[in-house]
Amino acid sequence: MRRPNVLITGTPGVGKTTLGKELASRAGLSYVNVGDLAKEGELYEGFDEEYNCPILDEDRVVDELEPRMGQGGVIVDYHGCDFFPERWFHVVLVLRADNGCLYDRLRSRGYTGKKLQDNIQCEIFQTLYEEAVLSYKKEIVHQLPSNTPEDLERNLDQIMQWIEQWMKDNN
Repeated sequence: MRRPNVLITGTPGVGKTTLGKELASRAGLSYVNVGDLAKEGELYEGFDEEYNCPILDEDRVVDELEPRMGQGGVIVDYHGCDFFPERWFHVVLVLRADNGCLYDRLRSRGYTGKKLQDNIQCEIFQTLYEEAVLSYKKEIVHQLPSNTPEDLERNLDQIMQWIEQWMKDNN
């Protein structure tokens, strides 16, 4: 494997897709948005009426991604992470956003009521960071602030340095 696999996770609205697409462009890695992959392949096992969204078929997603992940050089973007095999990733990035910033982003996406409140609480209680730490080696899990364009640029610079170092160390 000549290039690392990167997982970008965090509460909806923290900036995973923005970071993932830009990172893929700068680093020459491939980018997979799991939500889009599931939509294209209809990788669902039902529909959640309460949250008004499809329920991901995690096993089928893993089966779909497995061949690509073994080659390396893949950035995976998804809000959950505990169902991906630990062996896939060399670094796990958990994006974090301040509640006010996140609230505004989710409202602009049309989130309301329980869906909005549950996502804000998820961020407050660091639910996805805890999930990442329980699912992967602690030393590969990193939290990054994702509130401003400056945070985005700082994160991109930091991750690019890490990718370059990984490639030096592993090739």
